[in-house]
Amino acid sequence: MSKNDFRFSMSLRVRWSECDAQGIVFNGAYQNYLEVAQAEYYRNLGIRLYGEISRKHFDTATVKITLEFIAPAKIDDVLTIHCRVDRIGNTSMDVVYEIFMGGTDDLVHRAEVVQVNYNADSESARRVPDGLRTIIETFESTGVVRPLADFPDLRGLMLS
Repeated sequence: MSKNDFRFSMSLRVRWSECDAQGIVFNGAYQNYLEVAQAEYYRNLGIRLYGEISRKHFDTATVKITLEFIAPAKIDDVLTIHCRVDRIGNTSMDVVYEIFMGGTDDLVHRAEVVQVNYNADSESARRVPDGLRTIIETFESTGVVRPLADFPDLRGLMLS
């Protein structure tokens, strides 16, 4: 995948606590990076992921994750995380992440994550809301962020 295939990216600096005894980013830290990028992706769309009201509409559960470690990152490296929703099914979404050394085309890490919209009350998958589907598909195809106010069924997801 090319960087141009991603509409969203964010940067972060590697912290000492994320590195192992070898001085490189510990493998488990990458999942935290993905979580941060996911939250920022949705925040960019005006969507609050975390909170009691939000969870009544959209609450993701990771059901599959594939991680590829391509090159090491070290303390104080600035990483750029690219994120895109590649597919939206009835209840699930495929999300692709690529992490580059900041300001370069040097790929450090790649991840593919399958997430399900989860209903904690019934402990089961539920349909991705149609309005959310429209917002994400519009963003991924055009880069345009549709206002949540256009989707009354998603008001509980709006950032305040």
